[in-house]
Amino acid sequence: QVQLVESGGGLVQPGGSLRLSCAAATRIFSIVAMDWYRQAPGKERKLVATITSSGTTNYADSVKGRFTITRDNAKKTVDLQMNSLKPEDTAVYSCHRLEFGRHYWGRGTQVTVSS
Repeated sequence: QVQLVESGGGLVQPGGSLRLSCAAATRIFSIVAMDWYRQAPGKERKLVATITSSGTTNYADSVKGRFTITRDNAKKTVDLQMNSLKPEDTAVYSCHRLEFGRHYWGRGTQVTVSS
């Protein structure tokens, strides 16, 4: 059983920054890609960023140049640094991993960008 726990959400003004963290309870953290998704009210969940086991990253066009995903295999964590936040970044952010054909999700953390 894999458990993912997010932290770091909150309320921030436009142009501000937040850092999200996801802690994974799994024996094989380092060999599986990790993702961050977000879901805004009334909208479908969308992929924000991915980091592979080798550290290759990929981002949604809407966050390129503003968000950075990193992972620490020793700590079994994946972080999402979010800069230059916009109101449209408001959403519940969840981390995800696909391990042996099963999808695992955290409960999510709320990010609200508002003045």
